[in-house]
Amino acid sequence: MMGVCAMRFETRARKGATLRKNACGFSLIELLIVVAIILIITAIAIPNFMRSRMAANQASAVQSLRVINTAEVTYSSTYQVGFSSTLAQLGPPTGGAAPSKSSADLIDGVLAAGDKSGYSYVYSPALLDASGFYNGYVLNGDPTVPGSTGTAYYFTDQTGVIRASISGPATASDSPVAQ
Repeated sequence: MMGVCAMRFETRARKGATLRKNACGFSLIELLIVVAIILIITAIAIPNFMRSRMAANQASAVQSLRVINTAEVTYSSTYQVGFSSTLAQLGPPTGGAAPSKSSADLIDGVLAAGDKSGYSYVYSPALLDASGFYNGYVLNGDPTVPGSTGTAYYFTDQTGVIRASISGPATASDSPVAQ
């Protein structure tokens, strides 16, 4: 390591003579080198961090779609009224009330609100029968900020197959996600 202790010059006011005294510390050039190294390491680390964060958001989105698919099957078999008409119906009841068909407590409140881990979920009931029950649903999971919170768009429906697209909102014709 370069000298931690450097020579410091001090001028005496009375005589005008210059004296050398030992002063310990880092020189300006040493501090600048350390700052430059830290900046280089940061420049390398931040893009990797962002990529890993997007991958985590995308994995969370696929898992959220699986959770909603399972919750829909449970809702349908428990309440015998078809699938829910909103994500909120799958969420927790307010005020500690018991679960019911209007708030079944099958998914957490964050997911029931439609936004979680950088993804937005848009739920649409489908296939209304003569009894007024929904026999299907369509669910899209799209990145909140495309390219920043995620790059893949997801789709699922009552079949339980999760599909993905990287070019725009996913549909039933896109390729299934490896499960």
